[in-house]
Amino acid sequence: MSDDDNSPISVREAKQLFAELKSAPALVLAVSGGPDSIALMWLAARWRRSLARGPLLTVVTVDHGLRAEAAREAREVKRLATELGLPHRTLRWRGAKPKTGLPAAAREARYRLLVQAARSAGASHVLTAHTRDDQAETLLMRLVRGSGLAGLSAMARLTPRDGIVLARPLLDVPKAQLIATLKRAKIGFADDPTNRDTAFTRPRLRALLPQLAAEGGDARSLARLAGRLARANAAVEVLTDGAERFLRLRDRDDAPHGPGMRSFEAGAFATLPEEVRLRLLLRAINALGHEGPAELGKVETLMAVLDQAILDQDMAASPRAAANGRPVLKQTLAGALISLAGGRIQIAPAPARRRRDR
Repeated sequence: MSDDDNSPISVREAKQLFAELKSAPALVLAVSGGPDSIALMWLAARWRRSLARGPLLTVVTVDHGLRAEAAREAREVKRLATELGLPHRTLRWRGAKPKTGLPAAAREARYRLLVQAARSAGASHVLTAHTRDDQAETLLMRLVRGSGLAGLSAMARLTPRDGIVLARPLLDVPKAQLIATLKRAKIGFADDPTNRDTAFTRPRLRALLPQLAAEGGDARSLARLAGRLARANAAVEVLTDGAERFLRLRDRDDAPHGPGMRSFEAGAFATLPEEVRLRLLLRAINALGHEGPAELGKVETLMAVLDQAILDQDMAASPRAAANGRPVLKQTLAGALISLAGGRIQIAPAPARRRRDR
């Protein structure tokens, strides 16, 4: 992309943004009416016209039913989509809205509706208009919440979800450049006041960005940091894959296995790096538990207890007692049962909790 954050996106740059999607059968464009998504629609339509053959484009607007202006904005998106020769659908989030955690619930509903729309349209991807600014804000949000390396990687360019790929082609593009593109094309866009509502975390952090930029922590730097953390996270994932293979090779022939259980030799597990051990536990708990995903902090606490139990077992005065099969540790987390017995760590689905009668 251009080094000038205020320059409109050229035709050549737009082709680069969407190049990897050229062979897709169809694409759904998530367009709310704000500047980012309107720019996404306009750029994608211009890119599609430049192709002899390319994916079918469908524009989808999700009306969360939270603002009176949303229906009018959806009609305006439909008008512009029609001018661009693109079909448009408005989907509504129906039902009661939660009193707490509203942004997260709205986001979950939006993606669920977009994935459904993609299936109906025969699309392989849903394109969202997340920008470099959004990436920087996401990193800050996860930083203050104490996320691990995976969370601090922020948003990926491509994310699978229920058989559909969420694509973010504008993730390296600054918001200012999208607005400059729309101004040159003389295209209007909506202004969502919730983006400035300091009752929510993201707008509060967004207000801090100018101060961070003055210290060198602008959106470009923060997004670059997220990219570097994503690179490190990918490397640790490869190490974790290798550790799983290592543990399988160390297994005895009589070690308990099965689709409903994961089992590790405790001694071999204890030799692995701490981050790798943590991820192995997370993978197993999330795969076998029925109340997940597990919270990182709780898995860290579990691993500290598990490490101590392994150490105590190794130092036990009576090895026979340690190896008699009685669990020396037994805990549940996120619907998974984790136990240490006979020198082995076992993770299995926890029994369903019984409902207490009133």
